Amino acid sequence: MRVSKDVAVLEIGGSHVTAASVRPGSWQVEVVRRAALDSKGSAEAIVEAFAVAAKQLPLANGLVVALPGPFDYETGVAGYRLDKFAALYGLDLGAALRKSLGVERVVFLNDAEAFSVGEWTAGELRGQERCVGVTIGTGIGSGFLADGRVVRIGDTVPPGGELYRTEYRGKPLEGWISARAILRLYSERAGSLPQGWGVKEVADHARGGDDVARQVLLDCFGVLAEVVASWVTRFGASRVVLGGSISGAFDVVESVFSFPTTATADTEHSAILGAAAHFTR
Repeated sequence: MRVSKDVAVLEIGGSHVTAASVRPGSWQVEVVRRAALDSKGSAEAIVEAFAVAAKQLPLANGLVVALPGPFDYETGVAGYRLDKFAALYGLDLGAALRKSLGVERVVFLNDAEAFSVGEWTAGELRGQERCVGVTIGTGIGSGFLADGRVVRIGDTVPPGGELYRTEYRGKPLEGWISARAILRLYSERAGSLPQGWGVKEVADHARGGDDVARQVLLDCFGVLAEVVASWVTRFGASRVVLGGSISGAFDVVESVFSFPTTATADTEHSAILGAAAHFTR
């Protein structure tokens, strides 16, 4: 399907909703609204927040929504049970948005897959036949792409194409490489974690000569590199791009990756752009 006009996109995280329009072809992104979001609120309040944001956009062609799982992206039904968005469990979000917005078409895409498609469309993965995007923040997200299309089935990708469903030494991967895992390991090795510190502060101190901070990052990202390497080989990927809130530490840990890897140059717009590219197909 070709869409000649701008594509309306909602990019949803655990604490924000961003409304943007994207021009296919030039892939210019215009962020129209970014608002705080209470993901622990009622279903009615969450849907209303989505709708308020979407109503700022040109909706003639419909809407595409990039959001984290667990979510049935084909049917538009939410699968959240714990913590964030738990009130949406079992809700047909597609039907709710179509009714609220008066549109016929609402398309959903996993946020990490949207990031990967965005990087393939106009970022670090351009020109790659088989490639992988990995997002790292509160958890791990991934997108395995063949000619720009997401691959979720088969023995060359993790279950569902989702790295977070894999384990390393008997522990979920997110227990080794995530913001929480990095900060926990730093606290264990340094004796405490300074108040207000996040991964950015750990990385800043690593660059400034803090050997504990540097080794923590190398160890955590080393696990990621080891796990991803096996899938890179099985999938036949030629390149990997990292995104998410802690990909900014890449300059500290680049040496642990034995395969072509880089960090995104655009942490803000890749998922938005990728969602729009997915919508136009």
